[in-house]
Amino acid sequence: MRIKVDFDLCESNALCEAMAPEVFELDDDDYLVVKAEETTPENIESVKRAVAACPRAAITLED
Repeated sequence: MRIKVDFDLCESNALCEAMAPEVFELDDDDYLVVKAEETTPENIESVKRAVAACPRAAITLED
């Protein structure tokens, strides 16, 4: 699945980074960086938790 982020909605609160640090991180300026554009069998569950935890619904998954 493809990971999409609406950066206009993103508040960079790092909940996604806490849920899926292998996919999301905040840079030195507190901007979200998506380290992987696609989910893998190893990270799909943590990415789904990150999507659910995002308070602004800025992260979505596409088939």
